[in-house]
Amino acid sequence: MTRMDTPQGLAFIKMHGAGNDFVVIDSRGRGAAATPALARALGDRNRGVGFDQLAEIRDAEDADIALDFWNSDGSRAGACGNATRCVADLVMQGPRLTIRTGRGLLRAERMGDGKVAVNMGPPQLDWREVPLAHETDPLHLPLSGDPAAVGMGNPHCVFFVPEAEAVDLPSLGPKLEHDPLFPQRTNVEFVSLTGPDRLRMRVWERGAGITLACGSGACAAAVAAHLRGLTGRRVVLDLDGGRLEVDWREDGVWLTGPVARVFDGRLSPAFLAAHA
Repeated sequence: MTRMDTPQGLAFIKMHGAGNDFVVIDSRGRGAAATPALARALGDRNRGVGFDQLAEIRDAEDADIALDFWNSDGSRAGACGNATRCVADLVMQGPRLTIRTGRGLLRAERMGDGKVAVNMGPPQLDWREVPLAHETDPLHLPLSGDPAAVGMGNPHCVFFVPEAEAVDLPSLGPKLEHDPLFPQRTNVEFVSLTGPDRLRMRVWERGAGITLACGSGACAAAVAAHLRGLTGRRVVLDLDGGRLEVDWREDGVWLTGPVARVFDGRLSPAFLAAHA
């Protein structure tokens, strides 16, 4: 009997990292619970629980755990930095943890002051890896506003603007997410330089819409800012939901920030049956 079949329903944990919020389901030792239908139902903030991403913990042969990610529209997310940090904080028994994701094998570390860091791996800077629909310079895309493209296990389109607060994100976000240049759609970041190695960022996430923070987006923005000559390799980013730190090292792009466990809950058998 899988966890979805139990009379008590399905246990979950609500967490967030800098306002980027998640539902976490632990499926270790059992069959996978998440489906597109369940992700859509759970992600509904009126009829479900509500989240930016759903993170499902699974068993892994070559790591401490494996993680799968789902967006609130029921699509799969290849990477999710803040959810990875949150789950690492939940699972870690010691100072470090290895995690198998669609991005590859990631390493997380507890940093103190309630912060957790994860190595999100090297950025994907070739147009095929992002991916883009055709060959072009990822650092200067042929789109209005001269954005840059960076892959972090998922695609990102980063715009550098004078004032991130002034951008009409609800209007521009969905148009850019579905631009033909991005065959797998894209996350969209609007970033302004606010000080030495300091950025203000607002984000439209693929499959989720406007979110308060995006970990992989923060990594992509920091990488693009450095490659454009705007910052060094260590950057502080201020997002709508809080502050994240990115350090592009030789072994990968490290993302550090706060984590919070909000509440534990259980989905009713009736809810699960309605959205099987």
